[in-house]
Amino acid sequence: MISRVHAPKRFPVLPSALILFLCLVSPLVAAEKYLTPGKLDSVALLAPPPIPGSPEYKADLASATAVFQGRTPVEEARALKDATLTIFNFAPAIGTFFNSNTLPKSARFFTELKPEIKEAITIPKEHWKRIRPYEVNKELWFGKPEPSFSYPSGHSTQGMIQALVLCELFPEKRDAIMEIGRNIGWDRVLIGKHFPTDVIAGRVLAQAVMRELKESAAFQKDLAEVKAEIESVKALAANKKAVPASK
Repeated sequence: MISRVHAPKRFPVLPSALILFLCLVSPLVAAEKYLTPGKLDSVALLAPPPIPGSPEYKADLASATAVFQGRTPVEEARALKDATLTIFNFAPAIGTFFNSNTLPKSARFFTELKPEIKEAITIPKEHWKRIRPYEVNKELWFGKPEPSFSYPSGHSTQGMIQALVLCELFPEKRDAIMEIGRNIGWDRVLIGKHFPTDVIAGRVLAQAVMRELKESAAFQKDLAEVKAEIESVKALAANKKAVPASK
């Protein structure tokens, strides 16, 4: 029997230019996480929510009820839109160029930021296990029920983190950006998902998370890349405006 010697498989040799290109288009977010797990103690950071049955709790529920009952159709529509937590909810404060078609890297950056901050929100929710306003007062029921606990508000936390990061990118639009960030949290009260104190706690937590993010070299690196993309798009838009229309 004649034994056959199998030649090693040959793989195509990539041109050096292609190899360089593949290196340059590596994923935006670094392998290193932005936040060190367990470093930010959300439970120690936040004050406990009002104790059920206490005067403070009753005032919190009364406020949530009044806001829910007093909402306008415009506010309700805004609340439903803001609940998506897309970063492009902030376009009215920034400009029409701020969209996923012109800023794909920015869109990916903010999408991949969400899981980074999940632990900071989930741990205190599970610690206090506060039920939501619509579970206390059935008259506040609106839309689908939420699977998580109420305190702190995850939407308030995430919306404010989005706002704080965007303020790093668009400091000249800070006031308008922060207004939207605050509304994202407050809108949750409008539709019966949160007490006002849940929203305030979310804003406090967001400030702490942002402080940790800014200390991360990986976060700063990716933020710089996002800023470069934004500046490029802004420059392109400015050049288009500067070119006179052909007759």
